[in-house]
Amino acid sequence: MTASLILTLACPDRRGIVAAVSVFLSERGCNILDAQQYNDAETGAFFMRVVFDPAQADLETLRTAFEPIGAAFAMRWTLRDPAQRYRVMILASKTDHCLADLLYRWRIEELAMDISAVVSNHPADTFAHVDLKGLPFHHLPVAKDTKLEQEAQLWALIRETKTDIVVLARYMQILSDGLAAKLEGRCINIHHSFLPGFKGAKPYHQAHARGVKVIGASAHYVTGDLDEGPIIEQDVERISHRDTPQDLVRKGRDIERRVLARALRWRLEDRVLLNGRKTVVFTD
Repeated sequence: MTASLILTLACPDRRGIVAAVSVFLSERGCNILDAQQYNDAETGAFFMRVVFDPAQADLETLRTAFEPIGAAFAMRWTLRDPAQRYRVMILASKTDHCLADLLYRWRIEELAMDISAVVSNHPADTFAHVDLKGLPFHHLPVAKDTKLEQEAQLWALIRETKTDIVVLARYMQILSDGLAAKLEGRCINIHHSFLPGFKGAKPYHQAHARGVKVIGASAHYVTGDLDEGPIIEQDVERISHRDTPQDLVRKGRDIERRVLARALRWRLEDRVLLNGRKTVVFTD
């Protein structure tokens, strides 16, 4: 029997939402194990995440029964069994530290997901230091005049593999507005937090030349606005005059790894809800 189910919802705030959810679960013999909620006073939106023991209740039966409540409160809602893992596609270019980290965390069961594919615009031998054993790898090369064709191949692969979430683990290709729109709320990117201050090549070297005191990284949803999608997680680390450009690169890799891993884990656990240009993250 399923150990727990996760209900998430977002809707205009009004009286009675929590009561409706609680009564719904109670009447079906379900026991709430964890509940988090947030009322955005600026937008008038309400967000909630509930983990509950379904007892003998069937998932599909619960979904059908909850539909009238969802409609009555104009909810965007999901009800999911976490045992049914999300299928995740990881995209990477030449830089492999985020890819290697996610695969390690997946192999030790820190990230509860199924990997639908690893995709790169570079061949597999680019990742000599990454354990790709047993994983479907797809080389989708891209050039300036073949970008749309390559994206069509990528979109077809996403659909064929029934991918739920796409992770850009230092994938150094800008997604088109069309593909970004298709992946709204499903595609997570990681980048250094210098943008837009330090664009182009070697941002950490640029930061060193300007004498920065803090470096960081951001994980966010991909949108048509480059690196301006809703932020899921960020972290920083202080830098001193003693740090070389190589020190900044090394520290930056560490920050990027942990920020991306946290953002992905929270997304896998249904802790991230879109709130316009922002996110609501019910951290553990």
